[in-house]
Amino acid sequence: MADTTCHMSISLDGYVAGPDQRRDQPLGRRGGELHTWHMPGADVGEADRTAAGWLMRPRGAYVMGRNMFGPVRGEWDEDWQGWWGAEPPYHAPVFVLTHHPHDPIELEGTTFHFVTDGFDAAYAQAVEAAGDAGVDIAGGASTVRQALAAGVVDELTLDIAPVLLGSGERIFEDGAETFDFEPVEVLHSPLTTHVRYRRR
Repeated sequence: MADTTCHMSISLDGYVAGPDQRRDQPLGRRGGELHTWHMPGADVGEADRTAAGWLMRPRGAYVMGRNMFGPVRGEWDEDWQGWWGAEPPYHAPVFVLTHHPHDPIELEGTTFHFVTDGFDAAYAQAVEAAGDAGVDIAGGASTVRQALAAGVVDELTLDIAPVLLGSGERIFEDGAETFDFEPVEVLHSPLTTHVRYRRR
């Protein structure tokens, strides 16, 4: 089976999103500062371009949480189709974790499927859909925590920005004592340090 990957930007104090996430600031307060290394207009270097290639490499399917898909909470009471417009960047099936059923949403190159019976079910559907092309755990924090706890992530890339957020969403819970990965590649720029880890 092909690798399962996960690629997350993270602050020095361990947050992947800032506090007070809402529609007009989906990454929370100051959360966007974690992503300057791959945003249009940033003064990126070769390391950042290489890491952006890791981030955007094609995958066969994706798993994400509802919070990453959009700001709608509870029942689906509005016609939300994701943050990305008519052509999302995934170009593969995306399996969205939710507690509330929703019909699939088909957009240009991407179909969002909504899974109500937990991470394991969403991941199994993604593996089946991906075939030999592999699965990516796209986020957010809760979904990545579940993937790490389930032991399905083969490659984890962290883009460590020189930013302190103080609070927000974390992928490593307080009290966690094991990290079963080893670094295999490190790149750096003034904007971030990119560390690619493989499961031991």
